[in-house]
Amino acid sequence: MAKYLVILESPAKVKTIKKILGANYEVMASNGHVRDLPKSQLGIDVEHDFEPKYITIRGKGDILAALRKAVKKADKIYLATDPDREGEAISWHLYYALKLEDKKVYRITFNEITRNAVKDSLKHAREIDMNLVDAQQARRVLDRMVGYRISPLLWAKVKRGLSAGRVQSVALRIICDKEEEINAFIPEEYWSLDVSLRADGEKKPFTAHYYGTEKERVALTRKEQVEELTASLEGAEYHVTEVKKGERTKKSPLPFTTSTLQQEASKVLNFSTQKTMRLAQQLYEGVDVKGEGTVGLITYLRTDSTRISEEAENMAREYVNAHYGQQYAPVENREKKNGQKIQDAHEAIRPTDLNRTPYALKDQLPRDLFRLYQLIWKRFLASRMAPARFGTTAVKLEARGQIFTVSASHMLFDGFMSVYTQEEDKEEENRLSGELNKDSVLHFEAFDPKQHFTQPPAHYTEASLVRALEELGIGRPSTYAPTITTILARHYVVKENKNLYVTELGEVVNRIMKEAFPSIVDVNFTANMEALLDGVEDGNVKWKTIVSNFYPDLDEAVKSAQKQLEHVTIADEESDEVCDVCGRRMVIKYGPHGRFLACPGFPECRNTRPYFEKIGVPCPKCGKDIVLKKSKKGRKYYGCIDNPNCDFMAWQKPSGQQCPKCGSMLLEKGNKLVCMDEQCGYVTVKRDVVESA
Repeated sequence: MAKYLVILESPAKVKTIKKILGANYEVMASNGHVRDLPKSQLGIDVEHDFEPKYITIRGKGDILAALRKAVKKADKIYLATDPDREGEAISWHLYYALKLEDKKVYRITFNEITRNAVKDSLKHAREIDMNLVDAQQARRVLDRMVGYRISPLLWAKVKRGLSAGRVQSVALRIICDKEEEINAFIPEEYWSLDVSLRADGEKKPFTAHYYGTEKERVALTRKEQVEELTASLEGAEYHVTEVKKGERTKKSPLPFTTSTLQQEASKVLNFSTQKTMRLAQQLYEGVDVKGEGTVGLITYLRTDSTRISEEAENMAREYVNAHYGQQYAPVENREKKNGQKIQDAHEAIRPTDLNRTPYALKDQLPRDLFRLYQLIWKRFLASRMAPARFGTTAVKLEARGQIFTVSASHMLFDGFMSVYTQEEDKEEENRLSGELNKDSVLHFEAFDPKQHFTQPPAHYTEASLVRALEELGIGRPSTYAPTITTILARHYVVKENKNLYVTELGEVVNRIMKEAFPSIVDVNFTANMEALLDGVEDGNVKWKTIVSNFYPDLDEAVKSAQKQLEHVTIADEESDEVCDVCGRRMVIKYGPHGRFLACPGFPECRNTRPYFEKIGVPCPKCGKDIVLKKSKKGRKYYGCIDNPNCDFMAWQKPSGQQCPKCGSMLLEKGNKLVCMDEQCGYVTVKRDVVESA
């Protein structure tokens, strides 16, 4: 009979751990949390030291009954939930839910599901770390307070089904701020001038880029300026005045953290953050490998550390020496150094065994699981390899006092790039067709002037939003994916071609949050709160101190908003449309996807219609009204009311004025008007702005 009971968090790991530990161990799973705050109420006693009221989660009764039965038979109980704050809290909840006070109870953690790691965890069994538990409790209680006090306010003022959150509301604000920045952006014209030259004796020409004069760099901003320059250089001789040769190195990348894995999987594999975490969880918990059974292929997936264990370091060095040669092994080990608190109990995300190559496992893994494992495997191996080296050549040319430059590079040693390259590493080698020196005779071939316009800031993608949240210190590895999933599920934000766009509903919620709860959506306040919560984990701050300082301000803000927001409630606005069922004038209402027309006679009359806001500008194609519309995913645009018969559409608001250069519609962008035809590039200041100035 088994003497020892090991309780895991996930049932997917049970079979693997049981196989490692043997017959003396019974291995069972809690299937995640077993206790939580009640859904029907706040669940925090604000009158009595903010004590949480935990209850057994519905549906967990049978699991707890089976665990209690196993507990009675066991001499020792090992709580082996995940090695993070949440895992520690689950172990603590199990301790009380299973009434283990009189039992021999030990907490064990393993960063990877391998024989050595699991066996070693038993040798380092410890007590439950209450600092970790309290850090998780503080997060849970703060999130509950924000969600349960502010969300009902949004239900009353906008519509039911909305939600506010300590981290999600800040993420929404960050996206809204970026959208405002993009909308306010005014493109500016600039030009580049290249010259094609051929060295004497060479068949292939090379391209040099205009720099300026010997004294300073010159920016080309107008076509006339470029024309004057090319005219002044007509018939000029080009001379090489300087040739600099050098060498540069490109360091190997750091191994993956949760954040960088989500970013790279999004860019390279087009995975959402949610999908990346789901697949990484499977790789961590174990997959069936021929000849080995179920094995964990990667280390723990929630980490912001780039540290690597000595054992893994040695494994990588041996692999590199054996498969690539000693020259590919790095001279020194690297780690990310920054001022932020990192969960250094965990290593970076890496393969548990480099000898399990992606190639060897390709036929045994589903396609997406294989692609993610290959990404992690290659990144880790590359991180333990020598830098790549490039030879560089910089040439300066002169013609009638004007300076042109040429730069070229070629790889001397591929180093880590023999295994792994990122998008930014994929620079084509720019070799010169021949050697240039001060005696080189150059023949002019042609000028290549090009017009450009400055580009607005890019919309956030899931990857860049994760990077922004990490850099701002908002949330932690375990929160990035659920935060993004929530704001997408609430229709505050939509995703189109990887980009995140704010919906009308998102704008309304963000505006209310900024007006009524400025501190909740303040980036610095949220980052400072994260630092305080890390202080709880370190044992430097009491968790109830944070909660007791936070709640009174929240309570006051909610009460104030309940009064003030009555004046900014989004009331039913009357439209010009008449209900074709009962003749009443229809009103504008808010639904899950924004505004729509509804009969005010509800529930007697249930007639509804799509709502289109006219902007007072006729369609340039058919002459009917242009209206404000929304795409299927909720992004705003301007289109003809006669769609699908007329296909006119624009992302910016049409002004009703024509472009004097090409005759296209001018669109409003901040305080300027820009031509709808991007090839035209016409930009002018809005007349009303000039008149008011």
